[in-house]
Formats: sequence, C-alpha cells, structure tokens
Amino acid sequence: MEEAKGVVKHIVLAKFKDDVTPEKIEELIKGYANLVNLVPPMKSFHWGKDVSAENLHQGFTHVFESTFESTEAIAEYVAHPAHVEFGNLLLSNLEKIIVIDYKPTS
Repeated sequence: MEEAKGVVKHIVLAKFKDDVTPEKIEELIKGYANLVNLVPPMKSFHWGKDVSAENLHQGFTHVFESTFESTEAIAEYVAHPAHVEFGNLLLSNLEKIIVIDYKPTS
C-alpha cells in the first residue's frame, strides 16, 4: 500500500440535534459546501447521508468529506476565519461529531 503524496482527506461524521429542521440542515450543508469558494486550501467537498444496512452508525447521520493538498493546508483551513465562523454555527446544531484527517493509500 502506498500513501498518497500530499493529499489529505478531512472526514466529518455528524449527528444533528433532534430539534434541527431538515431546512436548517440543508442550509448548513450549503454553507459547508460554500467553504470551497472561501478557503483556498480546500480543494473539494462531498457529503452524504448514512444508507448502511448494517445499522452501526451509532447515531451519526451525515458524512462530510473535504480534500486538501497537505496537512499544512488543513491547518490553514482550520484557522481560516470563514471556517471558524461556519464551524461554530455547525457545532451549535450538532449533538455529536467525529473528525478524522487521513492520507489515502492505494
């Protein structure tokens, strides 16, 4: 297995609070997706909802994946004012979150 040169994936697993409406969730997802336009180190963004038949999601319902060119780029993203502002908004609507950064291997 070979580790990808530079590329780093930023994975967020999220469980929204019960009182967060589907409309609010959609608004938050659009805000997250827009970070690609505001934070230069963020190269791509994808998201989806859990569809697993295994029922091992532990309550997490949404997955968000962003791509960066390096761990330094993620550090720049994390400190960027647009990310900080959005992150605080997102966190205030979540019951649980897991964040993992990894370098893909082939």
